[in-house]
Amino acid sequence: MRRLTENHFYNRFDLESLHHREPDDYRTAFQTDRDRIIYSSAFRRLQAKTQVFLSGEFDFYRTRLTHSLEVAQIGRSIASFLKQTSPALSEDFFVDSDLVEAICLTHDIGHSPFGHAGERTLHQLMKPFGGFEGNAQSLQIVTETIYPGLDSRRGMNPSRAFLDGILKYKRLFREKPEAYNQFIYDEQEYLRTFVLGDADLSQIGDLNHYRSLECEIMDWADDTAYCLNDLVDSMNAGLLRFERVKRWAENQNLHADHAQHAEAILSAIRDGKAESRFSKKIGSFIRSCSLIERSGPGAANSNRYRFSLFVDPAVRAEAEFYKKLSQDLVFDHPQLHQLDRKGKVILEGLFAAFSESYLSENGFRLLPESFDRIIRLKQSPRARARILCDYIAGMTDGFAIRTYKRLYDPDFGSILDLG
Repeated sequence: MRRLTENHFYNRFDLESLHHREPDDYRTAFQTDRDRIIYSSAFRRLQAKTQVFLSGEFDFYRTRLTHSLEVAQIGRSIASFLKQTSPALSEDFFVDSDLVEAICLTHDIGHSPFGHAGERTLHQLMKPFGGFEGNAQSLQIVTETIYPGLDSRRGMNPSRAFLDGILKYKRLFREKPEAYNQFIYDEQEYLRTFVLGDADLSQIGDLNHYRSLECEIMDWADDTAYCLNDLVDSMNAGLLRFERVKRWAENQNLHADHAQHAEAILSAIRDGKAESRFSKKIGSFIRSCSLIERSGPGAANSNRYRFSLFVDPAVRAEAEFYKKLSQDLVFDHPQLHQLDRKGKVILEGLFAAFSESYLSENGFRLLPESFDRIIRLKQSPRARARILCDYIAGMTDGFAIRTYKRLYDPDFGSILDLG
């Protein structure tokens, strides 16, 4: 474990895991966290989950998997850039790029099929049972369910620094039950307690903005990939056509910087060079990062809370401009709304069928054998509903569609069909 002793940025508090973990002969704790994610079925399923466009419809745009890989690459580059440029860091005191990569690879692992529309639908269905949230589901997978078994499931026993890095939101569902996202499940309070150690919650202003340095890096890497790369996919898909963008820009009363960004988009569409031009911007988004020191709860326990990520406000404003354009012209497009509605109908149908069997005991055994055995060991409807939610949320888009057809389409499915 020579590398751990060389990097004094992290201490025993950061490396501690939920349960005792034997040290590895050749990997750091953070490399172990990363590897366990990469080799999980939950991570592989991201290849068939919607990022912006329905998975599998075309072969050139991002899925949740390719998006996560891009976020991980950007996150590693930010960590490397900070090590090279920040006067606060050195050869034996730096942000661990393996840790950042692990967090970035995991940040979307809990997302449901059919993108954010699927997440909203599952939350409405699960509201009586504690809600559903993509970030909370990532925690659920990492700490409770990533390794399936015949009659139980277990988590990967992550390190504190890794777990904190994916804990983007720290507010419990019961603390703001009217919220439709940005919370963790009430049952995950023990994880928040573990991550924060002896930090006094009363000294933390907004739990949802109290984030470790690595979590901040992941969040900016995610924003970078989302607002640049998804923008390119939208251009390639024909949803950001020249005339639509031009008309939108003319109606926005844009100030000078934003007008320049709009013109760059129009030029890229006109010249057919969106991929190359916006790929170059990733570098400027990385170079906009620097470290600043902060004080407050957690700073005494870990350098992860002694330092914070600072991003050039002009670059943040550019990212927000791209997000607004995507929201107005892509996410509000009728074609995407039609797909969102279809995903909503499918998830509602699946949840209704499974609830009828396992929350009201009609006798049908609809879940796979292992899930069926596990859910029957649970007595409370809330615990059973969470298992149903775990199963549905883990589906790929295609598997959800096929399962819906098996349950509702008289002409689809066979006893020999394994899904």
